[in-house]
Amino acid sequence: MELTEATAHDAQPSRRPGAKRVVNEARILAAAEEIFAEAGYAAASMAAIAERAGLPKANLHYYFGTKEQLYLRLLDTIVDGWQETMDLFTADSDPTEAFRLYIADKIEFSRRRPRASKIFANEILHGAPHFLSVLQTRIRERFHRHCAVIEGWIREGKIAPVDPHHLFFVLWASTQHYADFDIQVPALLGKESIGPEDYRAATELITRMVLATLGLETSAPR
Repeated sequence: MELTEATAHDAQPSRRPGAKRVVNEARILAAAEEIFAEAGYAAASMAAIAERAGLPKANLHYYFGTKEQLYLRLLDTIVDGWQETMDLFTADSDPTEAFRLYIADKIEFSRRRPRASKIFANEILHGAPHFLSVLQTRIRERFHRHCAVIEGWIREGKIAPVDPHHLFFVLWASTQHYADFDIQVPALLGKESIGPEDYRAATELITRMVLATLGLETSAPR
């Protein structure tokens, strides 16, 4: 698959310092996302990623010294995308609005970047050999910070009592299902691929289920 969008951006001159590096790193990461999703970490090679990115292999080693460094950087970008969405949960947020936006954003991520979700899932299924220390430190700290927001809402009577940790686990499982199992879903629905109407239906159903569990208004905003 030719990375036409990245190539187009790369062809445009820029006066910003480091702009070429930013563009090339994005181009490499986009290619790496495809290759790691298709082949898995063990079978993926820097040569294949370079070919997919349309860059000399030496360029990859200039920006990312090893395959593992590139892989870890890619995992970081995936997690950062999810964490940005979790930042919707603050003490001052409206719970109903926060959950609506969070679920919609998670489904949209699954629609736009199914390969990214699969790469992360594959890392976890293999025991997180490259990412366990990050899970146990930086990600866990942010996770507990967001869980504390949910606990605060419970104390204030804004939502019904739930275990916030397991609430997020259920949300991740249900929203990422549409990326990790994007072959199974259309197969069972009797169609070639997941359509926009399926993502909408999933978003609406998951939202209603979560809001009802939390004792919040389930009707869609007008």
